[in-house]
Amino acid sequence: MAAERAVLDDIDARPGSTASLLRTLIGVYLRPLGGWISTADLVALAGALGIPSAQARTGVTRLKQKGLLLAERSESIGYRLDPDAVGMLERGDRRIFEMREMTDADDWCLVSFSIPESERRIRHQLRRRLQWIGAGIVSPALWICPGHLQDEVLEILDGLDARAWATLFRASAPVPPGSLVEAAAQWWDLEALRAEHLAFQDSLTALPAEPFAAYVRLIDSWRVLPYTDPGLPPSMLPADWPGRRSFDEFARLSAELAEPAWEQVRALTPRSAPSSP
Repeated sequence: MAAERAVLDDIDARPGSTASLLRTLIGVYLRPLGGWISTADLVALAGALGIPSAQARTGVTRLKQKGLLLAERSESIGYRLDPDAVGMLERGDRRIFEMREMTDADDWCLVSFSIPESERRIRHQLRRRLQWIGAGIVSPALWICPGHLQDEVLEILDGLDARAWATLFRASAPVPPGSLVEAAAQWWDLEALRAEHLAFQDSLTALPAEPFAAYVRLIDSWRVLPYTDPGLPPSMLPADWPGRRSFDEFARLSAELAEPAWEQVRALTPRSAPSSP
């Protein structure tokens, strides 16, 4: 089924790992390079990230097996981005570079589902993917997420062939028995999210000096947060919530590093055909 294809967002790749860094590298640069890159250039870029050649080649082979890359020879041996991955990468761009913070006036999307026990594997996958896009758990079969994520919820349901078992509702502000801050802490694991934000902020002190390596590692450290953090309105968050600082720091550093990093990529990929970032 479509949802089982590994070309979808890699939920399990640990930021900073070889697999995660290679996915980030490919996601950021393969499209502006024209969709194709020579093996030698890809290994050179991985080397600039501190990934040894043999380890990089093994990691690239695994990404090919997972469907993110297609082997394709041009003037030399190389890889082309799988066309089926483009939608996933474009969705990632919107999340990573345009993280949205809700206001009290924004709508919510409620997801109610009842999946038969015979399809518990689909139920497990649905819960896993809803959590990945930042949905909260009101009850085991009722989830809540920002209204602007409704289309992503529908994509998940369609991909899992679970649309027949789910009903979506658009809603205004929830009215829980206690405060909104208390409700948010029940529906989302805010302490885990806080720890992720603080870990991201700590990682900024260890970015490499070279702009390409710094930029890729910046995005790699950040890329999970815009998914797992739903961007709740400030009225539902503790006063000392670290999310805004994380976003501001990411925006500042990515703006500073993007162009010098691209210039370094152009210098490291003489066999490929860069166009524009």
